[in-house]
Amino acid sequence: MRLIVSFAALFLSVLLLQLSSGGVGPLDVLSGTELGFTNGQIGLLGSAHFLGFFVGCWWAPRVMGQVGHSRAFAAFTAAGAIGLLAHMMVIDPYAWALMRAATGFCVAGCYTVIEAWLQAKTDNANRGRTMGTYRMVDTAGSLVAQLMIGVLAPASYVSYNLLGILCIAALLPLTLSRATQPDTGEAPRLRPGLAWRLSPLAVAGVIVSGVSGAAFRMVGPLYGAQVGLTADQIGFFLAAYVLGGAFAQWPAGWAADRHDRRHVLIWFSVGSIAACGVTVVFSGLGVAAIFVAALVFGAATFPIYSISAAHAHDWAEDDQRVELSAALMFFYAIGATAAPLVTAWLIAAYGPGALFALIAVAHVGLVIFGIIRMRRRPSAQPRGPYVWIPRTSFLVGRIFRRTGKD
Repeated sequence: MRLIVSFAALFLSVLLLQLSSGGVGPLDVLSGTELGFTNGQIGLLGSAHFLGFFVGCWWAPRVMGQVGHSRAFAAFTAAGAIGLLAHMMVIDPYAWALMRAATGFCVAGCYTVIEAWLQAKTDNANRGRTMGTYRMVDTAGSLVAQLMIGVLAPASYVSYNLLGILCIAALLPLTLSRATQPDTGEAPRLRPGLAWRLSPLAVAGVIVSGVSGAAFRMVGPLYGAQVGLTADQIGFFLAAYVLGGAFAQWPAGWAADRHDRRHVLIWFSVGSIAACGVTVVFSGLGVAAIFVAALVFGAATFPIYSISAAHAHDWAEDDQRVELSAALMFFYAIGATAAPLVTAWLIAAYGPGALFALIAVAHVGLVIFGIIRMRRRPSAQPRGPYVWIPRTSFLVGRIFRRTGKD
């Protein structure tokens, strides 16, 4: 309890930020549909979010070094609030893409500040409990954010203003906290080649994870609308995906710690292919079946990033972990930025099932590449423990650096 109280301001800021940023994605899809945006333009909004997210990840450590944690958090939050509040002032998909880039920039910057704060204020004795609580708060916020779409009217000033207010409210707990802000560590260098040299399979895994997660979360509401779900049902559809992913982390970690991580990664990817087929088949069997399919899809695809990251860290030295985490986030952003735009185009051309066809093809490629890599070299020994790594900032590697191999 003392641990939770000491980080209460940070965790409350995380919750409010997740409610704000998590709600804008599905709201933009439904609003864009009502305003006559094309599928491609709706996909562009999701891609813009992840482009802004990557820029925020790269720039945030430098901003913290210049102005400190609290001021950096305020600056990033302001960028996100502007992006949210400006939506209904300019009804144009390309202007909205800039606004979504601002919200992605805000999310990455704010999470970087929060994770740097957590890293500086924890030690080996409490890091596991701190990160466990952090992930619980973040996941709970994500779940509630998806459900908010059932009460947020599309293309409404009130809806976007509410999300903007939540974003601004995230400023209050952290900026009013009496806790002394930590010293700023050195910003990590971005070296994508490091991740590729250590583990090409991990790079492929995080790219495919980016494709799966971004395509589903940013274009999934469009899929839901086209298979007949109402706005509140779309919220439950997206929440089922997040819930399935959260439930799968423990068995994924258990398997990844006891078996060759490459086998586990390949089998989860095979499960993802099967889940894509199940989701398409279940789309005609009623609302409950669609929710179950989303739960299964989330359980199959969510752990792939953490398994891939754990495999990469098995080959890394301790002083490489921060830069390796940054490199993996870079490759994740590549997949996440491209996926929504490509998926939206495919849905426009071939129908809603194209969403899961694209994801299945990506996982087929990952399975083939995984088998090839297994024949090239043996499994890493020794291996560190599996950790459910949030895809939130370049600095997340610092939090896990002293807990073992991952």
